[in-house]
Amino acid sequence: MKSTGIIRKVDELGRIVLPIELRRTLDIAERDEVEIYMDNDRIILRKFEPACIFCGSSRRLIAYCGKNVCQECVKKMNGE
Repeated sequence: MKSTGIIRKVDELGRIVLPIELRRTLDIAERDEVEIYMDNDRIILRKFEPACIFCGSSRRLIAYCGKNVCQECVKKMNGE
C-alpha cells in the first residue's frame, strides 16, 4: 500500500475530503459511488464498479430485481 503523505481531519458529521489528486488518479468524479469496506484495522475506499452477482464481470450488465447480471450468465441460465 502506497502512502500519499496527505492527512485530512474528520469533520463533525464524520466526513473527509478526498484530495483532487486522488480523485483524478482513481477517476472518481462528483456523484460517483465509492465502495467502503474494512480489511482488519484498515478502511478501504475504492470507486464502485457494478459487477455480475454470479461471475463478477463488469461487461454487458443487465439489472434484474435490483441485482446486476451479465448477458453471458443470462445465456447460461437459459441453457444457451
